[in-house]
This record gives sequence, structure tokens and C-alpha cells, in this order.
Amino acid sequence: MNLPRLSVVIPNYNHARFLPNCLEAILRQSVQPFEIIVIDDASTDNSVEVIEAFTKRNPSIRFYRNEQNRGVVSGMNRGLELARGDYVYYAAADDQVLPGFFEKSLRLLNEHPQAALCCTIGDWREIETGFNWHVGVGMADVPGFLSPVQMIKLERRDKLLIASHTAIMRKTAIVQAGRFIPELKWHCDWFAIYVAAFRHGICFVPEPLALFNIHPASFYKARDKQAHREVLQLMLDLLTRAEYQDAATPIRESGALYLFGMPILKLMLRRPAYRGFITPTFLRKNLWHSLKLELKKITPRFAAEWYFRLAGYKARTG
Repeated sequence: MNLPRLSVVIPNYNHARFLPNCLEAILRQSVQPFEIIVIDDASTDNSVEVIEAFTKRNPSIRFYRNEQNRGVVSGMNRGLELARGDYVYYAAADDQVLPGFFEKSLRLLNEHPQAALCCTIGDWREIETGFNWHVGVGMADVPGFLSPVQMIKLERRDKLLIASHTAIMRKTAIVQAGRFIPELKWHCDWFAIYVAAFRHGICFVPEPLALFNIHPASFYKARDKQAHREVLQLMLDLLTRAEYQDAATPIRESGALYLFGMPILKLMLRRPAYRGFITPTFLRKNLWHSLKLELKKITPRFAAEWYFRLAGYKARTG
């Protein structure tokens, strides 16, 4: 079977110690990507030496280096521009893909070319606390396609969560979603992925096939409250614009914005233009999610692991 061409993009900044595990896991996949694009963002460690050693042994690796540090989002967009594949996967240098990830995802996308992306259950590991949980559990029991209508139903039942580190994305769908908007910073991938997904639907493989390691200094944690509010406000502004209404409607109906907790609820209450996103489903999900975030701060690891398993945040394997 001829599978779609996949471009893997790896933005890197000072992650030389993680790169070998990341690249070796990709090179061990049963189906190899068409190309691996590594973009080093002016690292000051020995990242370049590590990357160049891999490029000498693997002609599929294309290496680009920024002379000045431009940030993660710039690297993501540059990778999207450079990608020659039909689909794009972003591999963080400190994360790892598991066996079968590319093959199972690409076979499903080949069967459902209308889909914006294919995702799997995500394995999340918080390095500082030792917490480990799965996201996307319960979205489906067998691999298949989920339409936007099905996605809304899943979100309302608290079963939808697209783990971005498992998303193999159709390049044209992400470009049409506006690419990765730099001003959205930490949430640029969420916005692009969910806009594309609610426009076209998604494929889903119900297996944990990629690891996401959350470090104390991770890009997704390095934010202050004021900057976060500004990002969320821009997200809401975009979703009120005409060009995003086809995606904004199912996002509102599903309550998907609950994920941004109390800060986004406060913005919605303050501005009349945003209040349409406050639905009973959104409120229920938002308040419960906000409470869980607070409880997580004081919950011992053993109790958290017990809750994750009981609440369906652990996938059955084997």
C-alpha cells in the first residue's frame, strides 16, 4: 500500500541530551517518514554536533540552523513551509514516539483523506512530580474516523482531547487554519489543531503511541498571568471573526474552551462579545476542570495515580 508522505519536524533549542532518543525512536518506526526536518534555534550546547552526526548516517534528515534564537513558534512555521510531505508531525526533542505510531496513523489517514489529522491516546509524564496519565482515553474503542458532529458529542461527554504531541496533521488543513499564529504563543498549536479538526473531522487510534514529557521549564509552563490573559483574549477575538465561524460554532457547542480554566471564564464574563461561548456545557466542564487543577497541586502522587486510573486517565495496554 502506498501511504501518504510524512514530514517530521523537530524544533530544537539546547536539547542535545534528548535528541538521540527522539531521533532514534523515529528512525526505528516500521514506516519511515519521507523526511525529517530538524531546525536548531541557535542552541548554545552541543546540539549541532549531535544533529550533524545523525545527518551523516541518515540522508532523510534535513538540518537547518538559525543564527539567532527565534522561538518555538517560528520554528514550527518554518518547518511547515519547508515540509514537502502531505502530512506533518511535530516531534519535540525531549519527547518520544512509540513503535507503530507512524504506520497505524498513516494507514488510517490513507483510508480517510478528508480528516484534518490523526491522533492517538497521549502518554503524559510530569517530570517534577512523577505524575503519569493518559489523555484521549475513551474517544473510541477501535481505530476510525470521527466527524465534527461526533467530536461535539464526545466533548460534551468529557471524552474528547486531541493530544497535540500525537497529531499527524494534513498540511493543507493547518495552512487553511492560519498556520501557527505567533501571538497565540503556548496555545498556537491548540488553536490550529482544533480549528482544523472541527472543520474536517479527525482519525483516532485508541493506543498510547507517543510520550509527552512535561518539564518544570517547559515552553507550555513558562508564562505569566498577564501574558496568558492576552493570549486567551486574542484566541476569543479570532473565534468571533467571520473566517473562523465554521470552527467557532462547534467549539462553542462542545464546550471545548473549558480547557483554559478560570482565566478564560473571567474574560468571557467581562466582554459581551465573548459571552456566547458560555453555555451550560462549558460552565460545567470549566468549573470541574478548574477544581481538578487546584486539587492536583496538593494531591500526593499515590492518590493522583489512583484517581487517574479510576477516572479513566489510564489506558489499558496489552
